[in-house]
Amino acid sequence: MDQLNTGILGLDEMLGGGIPAGHIVAVMGPPGTGKSTFALQFIYAGLRKNETCAYLSLEESADNIIKTAAIFNWDLKPYIESKKMALVHLSTLNLKAMIDRIENDLPKLFKSFNVKRLAIDPVTLYEMIYDAESERRDHLFNLAQIIKGTDVTAVMTSEISKGNPYYSKYGLIEYISDGVIILRQARQADMGAVTTVIEVSKMRHIDHSKEIKPYNITGSGIVVHSGSGVFI
Repeated sequence: MDQLNTGILGLDEMLGGGIPAGHIVAVMGPPGTGKSTFALQFIYAGLRKNETCAYLSLEESADNIIKTAAIFNWDLKPYIESKKMALVHLSTLNLKAMIDRIENDLPKLFKSFNVKRLAIDPVTLYEMIYDAESERRDHLFNLAQIIKGTDVTAVMTSEISKGNPYYSKYGLIEYISDGVIILRQARQADMGAVTTVIEVSKMRHIDHSKEIKPYNITGSGIVVHSGSGVFI
C-alpha cells in the first residue's frame, strides 16, 4: 500500500512510512496543541515532493496561513503562484452557503488541480452549523464520500469533546475517518511536568505504533520523539 509521508519527524516512523494513500485522517486536540501546524506540515511535505495540494481554511485568512507557514520557513507563495497549491479561505459569515460551496466545488477543485493532498482546518466549524445530529451526520458523511470518490489523501483538524480527549466535539468525525491522531497535554507521573503527547488511536490497513509519544512544536514544525516514552 502506498503511504504519504506527513513530513513530521518521528510520526512517519510510528506509521511505518506515513498515512496510507486515499485515507481521511482526523487530527483531534484542544486549542494550542498544534492541529493547524500539523495540517500545514502535511501539505508542505507534499509540495516538496511536487504533489498538488489544497488547503481549505474555515477559520484563518489566506494571508494569516501564509504568515504562519513562514514562521517555520515554509514559503507557500511560489507553490500558490505555480498552482501547485490551492489555498482557499471560506467565509463563515453565511455558514449554509459555505457548506453548499464546499460540497459543490470540491469535486471541481480536485479535478482541475489534480489534487493529491487535502487539509480542512477545522472541520469542527463545518459540523457546528447544524443543530440536528442527523443533519450534521448526513453532511459530514457526504463530505467524506466526495473525498473518497477521488485519489485524495485528506487531513481534517477537529476540536475534542470537553469531557473526553478521545472523542471529537460532536463524536462524528472519528467514525467517517480512516485514521485518528490525537494531540493532547499530559502530566507525567514521575515529575509532574506537563508535556504535549501524540497518539495514533486508529489507522486502517497498517500496523501502526500504539504507544503515546511526546512531541514539540519547534522552529521547523512538529517533531515527535518516537524513541521516548511517556509515563502518565
